[in-house]
Amino acid sequence: MDPEASTAARYRAFAEVEARGMSATYEAWAAGVATDAALIELIEELPVAKRQPNLVFSAARFQGCPLGPYAVFREWLHRHWIEVRATVLDHATQTNEAGRCALHLPVLARIPGPLALLEVGASAGLCLYPDRYGYRYDGREPLEPSDGPSPVLLDCETTGGVPIPSELPDVVWRAGIDLNPLDVRRADDLAWLDALIWPEHDDRRARLRAAASLVAADPPRLVEGDLVEQLGRVAAEAPAGATLVVLHTAVIAYLGEEAKRRFVAEVANLDAHWLSVEGRGVVPGIAAREDVHNASSDFVLALDGEQLAWVQPHGRAIRWIGTP
Repeated sequence: MDPEASTAARYRAFAEVEARGMSATYEAWAAGVATDAALIELIEELPVAKRQPNLVFSAARFQGCPLGPYAVFREWLHRHWIEVRATVLDHATQTNEAGRCALHLPVLARIPGPLALLEVGASAGLCLYPDRYGYRYDGREPLEPSDGPSPVLLDCETTGGVPIPSELPDVVWRAGIDLNPLDVRRADDLAWLDALIWPEHDDRRARLRAAASLVAADPPRLVEGDLVEQLGRVAAEAPAGATLVVLHTAVIAYLGEEAKRRFVAEVANLDAHWLSVEGRGVVPGIAAREDVHNASSDFVLALDGEQLAWVQPHGRAIRWIGTP
């Protein structure tokens, strides 16, 4: 999303590209805001970076906004704007979708282990546990942890010959960096993660609760701070003898252009593999394979700067490309 675009254009694009086919509620709300001068005036009280549709809608739902047609949302938001505004200013979009591990797994399986995982923009760290979840690709027999079935089973559809592993990676160290790390053991943090899940996605909501229970029993190391500034220091904590993997999903778009370039340079200086799942054109130097069929909302999955697949952002599907 272009931060220089008008508020109306940002909400129109959200309705037509991101929400369409994914959330009828959010598509209707965003399309309504795009043509509603009075509501746009309210939203433009917020700093530019805080006007994003997903953040405003999540804050409204966090404060109790009922689901329904745009007219219901509009009337409710006018009455509760003070509370919603405060929530927007005090929170950030930190969707922590454990289902994205189904996108990471085929790539992690290609990397010699044992693995040390460092996630930037980690939120509550739910994506740092690919070895603790179960996976079912294309409805096949589930791939489960060696110590028994996981309470979290991730379903994912594949095309293009995805190299589905026969066993889960050996993860010996995991850490994350976030400007505002969330703790699933805190009720308010878990409620915020719940509010970030789109209205119709009940399967994701149930998965959040299951993954949060698993992670709460063995919380990850989460470092508060800027991901560019903290990357080198936290990476240095990874144990000798483990292969370091720096990973991130839907995070780099929130950086300015200079910070994006600095991040790419910092990763390149590490003795590590780099697993990224971001929107097309978001990460400097990663070219998207537009010659391969993809949906407008698909993300680019890349390893060490080379695209390997087009993927559904919440982990529902992978279209494998492989190396050119």
